Amino acid sequence: MGTHKTEMVLLTELTSRQLRVRRRRALRWLPDLDGYLAGSVVEQRRRCGKEGCRCAGGELHGPYVYLSVGKATGRRSLVYVPAALAGLVRAKVLAGEQAQRVLAEISAVNLELLARRELE
Repeated sequence: MGTHKTEMVLLTELTSRQLRVRRRRALRWLPDLDGYLAGSVVEQRRRCGKEGCRCAGGELHGPYVYLSVGKATGRRSLVYVPAALAGLVRAKVLAGEQAQRVLAEISAVNLELLARRELE
């Protein structure tokens, strides 16, 4: 559901009525955004630094799951995600990505309607 230049050409070929139908259908694809999380899920392995630990020989601890956030502010930070919540966090991040794709589709349709001076 992303907006690509080839899709923009396709939108120009649709009637205004077809564009409105497409927009209404896109709204149905919006996921439940309760608990929406923006960011990316990152897994890392770590070395603890203790002498004699297995990680000193190359076998790192982990994987540990983090939520990488802060892209909008230009300052990235990692938020630790407990293993018990990793699946839920992944699902919430995916729902957010899907919502962004749907909103981009709706925006593309509205942009085409605006170009036709038919935005309502």
